[in-house]
Amino acid sequence: MEIVALLVAAQLAQATVSPAARCAQLVAYYDRYGASRSNNSDGRRNHTRIAAEFDCQRGDYHKGIATMEDLLRRKAFTVPPPAVPETVPPLEAPEYGV
Repeated sequence: MEIVALLVAAQLAQATVSPAARCAQLVAYYDRYGASRSNNSDGRRNHTRIAAEFDCQRGDYHKGIATMEDLLRRKAFTVPPPAVPETVPPLEAPEYGV
């Protein structure tokens, strides 16, 4: 029963995260964990990663997301679940009286 609840929660989280935010999350995840200081690391210079970032910047989010998820799997990473949207309003929000 708990597994079903987790799957439903993951699907709901995917539905609430914007494609732009998901794309940025995957690129940032790869930049953080896919790069190292060794000479064998391509990190941010990885051409697949760069192409996915360009796809996201042009608004082709689904292609960029698919590319990044595939890259992470090929590099033996577990693809992270979609990030939960921020619950804290930005500083410019009316809740802060600005």
